[in-house]
Amino acid sequence: MNGTASIRATSAATVLGWLILALLAVALAVFFGLLASTANPILVGIGLAVLVGAMLLAKPTWNIWLVFGFGLLVVGVLPIWVEGIAAKAVWGVSALALILMLRAWFQAVTVPQATHGTPAFVWLALAFLLYTLLNTLWQPSTAYEAFSGFKRYFQAMGLLFALAWLPIGERDIRYWRRFFVVVVLFQLPWAVYQLVELVPIREGFRYAYPGLVPIDVVAGTFGANMTSGGANAEMATFLIVVLLFLLARLRQGVLPKGRLLWLLPIILTPLFLGETKVVVVLLPLAFLTLYRRELLARPHMALAGLVVGALLTVAAGYAYLLITKKTLEDQVAETLSYNVYEKGYGVYALNRTTVLSFWASRQGLHDPAGAVFGHGLGSAHDRTGGQMSRRYPGYGIGLTAASLLLWEQGIAGTGLFLAMLALAWGAAGRVRKFASAPWMKADAAAIQAALPLFAFFLIYRIALLEGLPFQIVFYGLLGYLAWLARRVERPAS
Repeated sequence: MNGTASIRATSAATVLGWLILALLAVALAVFFGLLASTANPILVGIGLAVLVGAMLLAKPTWNIWLVFGFGLLVVGVLPIWVEGIAAKAVWGVSALALILMLRAWFQAVTVPQATHGTPAFVWLALAFLLYTLLNTLWQPSTAYEAFSGFKRYFQAMGLLFALAWLPIGERDIRYWRRFFVVVVLFQLPWAVYQLVELVPIREGFRYAYPGLVPIDVVAGTFGANMTSGGANAEMATFLIVVLLFLLARLRQGVLPKGRLLWLLPIILTPLFLGETKVVVVLLPLAFLTLYRRELLARPHMALAGLVVGALLTVAAGYAYLLITKKTLEDQVAETLSYNVYEKGYGVYALNRTTVLSFWASRQGLHDPAGAVFGHGLGSAHDRTGGQMSRRYPGYGIGLTAASLLLWEQGIAGTGLFLAMLALAWGAAGRVRKFASAPWMKADAAAIQAALPLFAFFLIYRIALLEGLPFQIVFYGLLGYLAWLARRVERPAS
């Protein structure tokens, strides 16, 4: 009986999988019909990516290589030379990652054992995705708001499901770890080029574009253009995350000190080339999280790491004072004014703190349903003119990921996202505890130390919900954690 039931379940899963493929084929036929009648660069880029992604359905690891390569080395630098609609052709990378998501789901549906041992945070990520879709259906969002919002939120989440459910071997993981080191090596020359060549050009633009900060263009390969801001904080966070991996491996004895010493200048130098004040928050947070156990159990063992972290933080703060030519008191007062007090951030009326209190004052008892469930995908996005952002023009209600989540997905959706991070923290702790290989323990500790940095970004910027290179790092890291968690055999109690 059990065998018969198992055969029936497998057959049903196979039928469902083929049904998904059939629906996907119909959607592709409609899309390519639209593509044939237009020369829109966005559609051309997406169409090419869909075609390539379809050919790579049997080789998902190649698809992952394309997402990593183009997403981390091309997407961020292309807008420097190409602006407007042509720059949107990089949406093709998002299409590749979404196809990767469909491939992972097909694997999960048709191969039941593919999901065995999946950590809870992966299921919660899927629940968050489904919640946002269902929540948007009964909201008055337009099709454009829903589609663009879905693309921004989930354009890199396919990496998480792919690394969790597809048959990916340790050799591929090792190559991708090395590739991330290659990405680190690219940041320094790009940051120097942006500082020497692009910052002087942007100095001449600052009067034509209110709020433009010329040195913000120093963002490596993580995203910048000539007339707006840059992803300098995202670049800095990526470099700090890589530093955490190296330090954790050094602590476990799986990384030679000599290799770390020649990598350190390459990793740290870009942190001092731009006005990335957030580094003075991220560095202490990273070091305290990585060495928290030693700090409590063996303070003398953690002292060296904490001293290094403190010295780097002081040096970064001093470098920013030299760049801005301000005193420490002036810099602190100015930073507090547009982050904590009442001054708006940039051209907006709200800042990173008041944007949350403003949400509470406009939702809460005044709109209980909006407070709990939000107003749907894309409704609060300022640059695309969502319905809620049009209701409050110039306020910047979608300034940070936290405020955007609250306006669009409400307390329920925001809680799901935070719970995903919390469960990922627990999964990293279990890998660190039960893994037998030192390198697995080290990488789990590094991921756990990196999670608070991403959590901080929720109240700092919107990048977790729209910055493709940064999302690739975030979901790639969570996917790697899922890969590690499924390979750790917990001993009998």
